[in-house]
Amino acid sequence: MAHRNLPRPAAVYGIDIGKNLFHVVGLSCNGTPVQKVRFRRVTLLQFFARAQPSIVGMESCAGSQWLARKIQELGHKVRLIPAQFVKPYVKSNKNDIIDAEAIAEAATRPTMRLVAVKEEGQVDLQALHRIRDQMVGSRTRLINQMRAFCLEYGVPLRQGAGMFKLELPRALNDEGNDLLPVMRRLLGDLFADLRRLEERIREVTKEIEAVADREDVT
Repeated sequence: MAHRNLPRPAAVYGIDIGKNLFHVVGLSCNGTPVQKVRFRRVTLLQFFARAQPSIVGMESCAGSQWLARKIQELGHKVRLIPAQFVKPYVKSNKNDIIDAEAIAEAATRPTMRLVAVKEEGQVDLQALHRIRDQMVGSRTRLINQMRAFCLEYGVPLRQGAGMFKLELPRALNDEGNDLLPVMRRLLGDLFADLRRLEERIREVTKEIEAVADREDVT
């Protein structure tokens, strides 16, 4: 690490998170910038391993939870800030260093609303819930599309996923309705997709329950 990138005493640091580069601004107790540097991921952690324990602010975004945990392990107090609450502290034209300084200033505000730093198990649980919600939404859209296709051929199916799963096979097997062979095959394929999606939902639900049980134990 270059001498100019060695940590200087600071009350608070702000980090602007990038994909490969991280811009850091350190502020003194009175808010004066004392250091402006940039790092790659590995050297960033080396910097904070050498820095005296301080407040470290960063925007809550993809990758911030991992970085927050790593920096906390080095003895610092991390404050994750929603991006919309940083904007009022940006003083001039937006760039990475200016953003880092704004984050540092926002992190010092006693009334600032913060995002909690999550343990790894909590991150897993949140991700599983999000994926399950997405799949449940996909299931609803798939059912609605199949129901709409059936209506185009004068085949109404009752509301509710349970009733739909009972009535669609009957409609596909009913040679007396107006469904054409192409539509019967399409609906059959989509119904198989629905079955696979529901099985995946059940698997993720079990994963959620298992992770939640582990979190309760710890």
